[in-house]
Amino acid sequence: MSSLGIVEKNKLEKLFRMSTGFVLGFTNGTLRSLVADSVGLDIQDEKYSAKGVSKANRLREFWRLESDHVVGTLTRDLLAAVPEFWTHTQQVMGEEISEEEQQAFTASTQTCERLLGVEGTEHLQELKAVTYDDNFKLLARQVVESIEKGEPAVGLDRLHTFLIKYFRQLCYKHGVSTNKDEPLNAVFGKYVNGLRAAGKIKSEMSLNILKYSITLLSSFNAVRNNDSLAHDNTLLNREESFLIFRNVTALVKFVESVEQAPAST
Repeated sequence: MSSLGIVEKNKLEKLFRMSTGFVLGFTNGTLRSLVADSVGLDIQDEKYSAKGVSKANRLREFWRLESDHVVGTLTRDLLAAVPEFWTHTQQVMGEEISEEEQQAFTASTQTCERLLGVEGTEHLQELKAVTYDDNFKLLARQVVESIEKGEPAVGLDRLHTFLIKYFRQLCYKHGVSTNKDEPLNAVFGKYVNGLRAAGKIKSEMSLNILKYSITLLSSFNAVRNNDSLAHDNTLLNREESFLIFRNVTALVKFVESVEQAPAST
């Protein structure tokens, strides 16, 4: 069941012009094809006809039955069809697009992002940019895919593994020795000490934030062991998983900025 709220549904219904039973300019066949291509489901399935067999009623039932990620994915693809529908409406039917519809499009785009979990992805490009070897690329891709699917808890153990490899690699780069038995927080602590010794951190506050991050990463060890797919665990809830992703990837973004800064002369 998706988490679409009443206001969000009303915006989508207005945008897709569902009050007469239609969905934009789709026929039964073209809507069926779009849904199949988008999410691999059959909108003509009997389970979507509980409230009626019109295209609009089937879409409403789809919203009720399917997950946030599935609904968000289909909504994204329906939104992509809106500009062409508007062009047809203006040029062929001579109708103007109302300001209310334009506002509904903006609001529905934000709804789509919420459903797809885009709110947790602001620093994902930092992970993609770390390309020391193919293992980094694979781990980054797995982490990003879990976020883009709106399933952050699934990627927590991959993110933890990524960070271990990442900070060990940086320690090696700066001549700081580590061993495979050291936990994530210990490796990061050595890295921070290396930054401080090299004079790369200018403010005491920044250094204190990094030191506090050592404690946060110690807690991440526990999350990885007890709340992720690293073991046979009950997964952490979506909201807390996103909170961890946002904070950890923000740390990576800062570290990358430090690493890429020109050397002081």
